[in-house]
Amino acid sequence: MGIISRFTDIMKANINDLLDKCEDPEKMFDQMLRDLNDNLAKVKKETAGVMADETRAKRNLDASKEEVAKWQGYVNKAIDAGNDGDAEKFIIKMNAAQAKVAQDEKVYALAKDNADKMRAMHDKLVSDIQTLEGKRDTLRATNAVAKAQETVNKATSRADVAGAMSKVESYESKINDRLDRAMAEAELNSRPADETEDLTGKYDGTASNSDVKAQLAAMKAARQAQ
Repeated sequence: MGIISRFTDIMKANINDLLDKCEDPEKMFDQMLRDLNDNLAKVKKETAGVMADETRAKRNLDASKEEVAKWQGYVNKAIDAGNDGDAEKFIIKMNAAQAKVAQDEKVYALAKDNADKMRAMHDKLVSDIQTLEGKRDTLRATNAVAKAQETVNKATSRADVAGAMSKVESYESKINDRLDRAMAEAELNSRPADETEDLTGKYDGTASNSDVKAQLAAMKAARQAQ
């Protein structure tokens, strides 16, 4: 039957391939479940139709068997009454009913086989949908964790505190080194190049007090001599 092969193909679909082709696996999973539930409604309707065929075939078979039993009863009554001619007529009817029973048995066997397959297909589809619904809950939870982790990763990359602190420490080290050099240079600038310069100034360029007194005495003596 076409319905059986069609829905067998549906259940053989590779779910992982479907998810890989979708940017948002969660949305794809939800869509897939909606499609499967739509298919389930169709399978249920067609399964009900096939089961009705089985019931009708069984009813026809039972009626044919009852027909055989009815003519069998007339044959027996005719035989008991010693009416062989009537019995032969009843046997012809009984044989025709038995032929119909054989035909109805074949029809019923086919209808029952189809109904069994459709029931199995329906039950399998229901079971698979229930399993997938359970997986959907797991998928949603996993997807939420994945999104949260991506958010954390982005926030971490934007707020690279360790990297910033490392740069600050580098800048601080350079600034402190620059300050140390400037202070050292200032200290060197505040000190005389040579301490002996103070000492030589004490003796060079300026006459001592004793020389001045001697010069004054000579100049006084020269004036008195005039």
